[in-house]
Amino acid sequence: MKTLGQIFESFRFAWKALRSNILRTVLSLLGVTVGIFAIIAVLTLVDSLENNIKDSFKFVGSNVIYLDKWPWLPENEGEEYRWWDFLRRPTPSTNEFKFLQENLKHASSLAIFAEHGSMTVKHKSNSIGEVRLVGASEGYDNIFNVNIDKGRYFTVDELNAGRNVVIIGNEVARVLFPFQEDPTGEIVKVRNRKFVVIGVVKKEGQSFLGTPSNDYVNIIPYNAFRKFYQTGTGRWNELESGIGLRGYDSDFGLVELENEVRGVMRVRRGLRPVEKDDFAINRPEALANIIGSLFDVVGFAGWMIGGFSMLVGGFGIANIMFVSVKERTPIIGLQKSLGAKNYFILFQFLFEAVFLSLIGGMMGLFLVFLITLIPMGSLQVVLSVENTVLGLVVSTVIGLVSGIVPAAMAARLDPVVAIRAA
Repeated sequence: MKTLGQIFESFRFAWKALRSNILRTVLSLLGVTVGIFAIIAVLTLVDSLENNIKDSFKFVGSNVIYLDKWPWLPENEGEEYRWWDFLRRPTPSTNEFKFLQENLKHASSLAIFAEHGSMTVKHKSNSIGEVRLVGASEGYDNIFNVNIDKGRYFTVDELNAGRNVVIIGNEVARVLFPFQEDPTGEIVKVRNRKFVVIGVVKKEGQSFLGTPSNDYVNIIPYNAFRKFYQTGTGRWNELESGIGLRGYDSDFGLVELENEVRGVMRVRRGLRPVEKDDFAINRPEALANIIGSLFDVVGFAGWMIGGFSMLVGGFGIANIMFVSVKERTPIIGLQKSLGAKNYFILFQFLFEAVFLSLIGGMMGLFLVFLITLIPMGSLQVVLSVENTVLGLVVSTVIGLVSGIVPAAMAARLDPVVAIRAA
């Protein structure tokens, strides 16, 4: 208890010393404030940008792979995208989709789909343009995380028969049915054909990168889509199909699924062992890894910029602590002559340095928090708990490093010499 009491007294002495020199305290912590602000502001913006960009790619689903004609990225890192090599590849077809359904063991769900990027949809005198028309099979809602707000997804009979039923996006429903809360059962026209609305997708809002949003989508059965467009023909001027496959939730689920899909597709297309794949297996994780590596570089730059500011702030705190030790040398001598231990003197000055640095760090974090309150359109900037804790930890470390030498000097002073310094 005596030791705890002495530590508390060290805190009290340190706080009293800081309050008695307000101007010097403020000037000392400015460097730390700027440094913490620079580091945490950059990390916060980088994390927010990365999270917003990854959220923009949610439309491709999670824990999934895609069997396509075209790879999303060059086959080899650093190589140019050789589109002419992929031009003559066959497009995944309905028969191949059925073959995969029958032979895959590591897929928890799979779906074939095709899309037309711009369509006008009508209901009586209301119409909306620039709507994506998607033809989807069974399992599409599992691959792309289609959240139905009202109504339901397609039945197996509707999918197989290619019935004229449609699931519409939230904005499509708002424009076409402005006075109806639930438009299920109503009729809309797609390319002058009548479709019955059986569901409405939950509102998603605008994504940061402007990637496709389900707010402006019309999803119809894949076989109904094929009545409008040819798919899977491999012709340059026709729409191309893709197949999405979801793996089981395990550490190697996607790896096993990817290897199985590659083997089954090579057998299906009769490829010899020496022949290259004439299809692409795309993984959204590849895009996420590229984004992550880019932001790692930006984050490192932020640490470099903030590090120099922190270095200046650390020297400033150390300088003030040396001055403080010089000014209070007689008091230190008096304390030691009355029985104060060396660690009491050490903690007194060390806590003062840590207080200085922590106050500067909290001011820097407060400035970052003010930035998060500024509207930035679709970019949502959030100061995370991790970055807040990081800022406080860095501030504490800077205070300890800057104050340890002056505090040790004060603790080693001879009481007689210190008293005479008055």
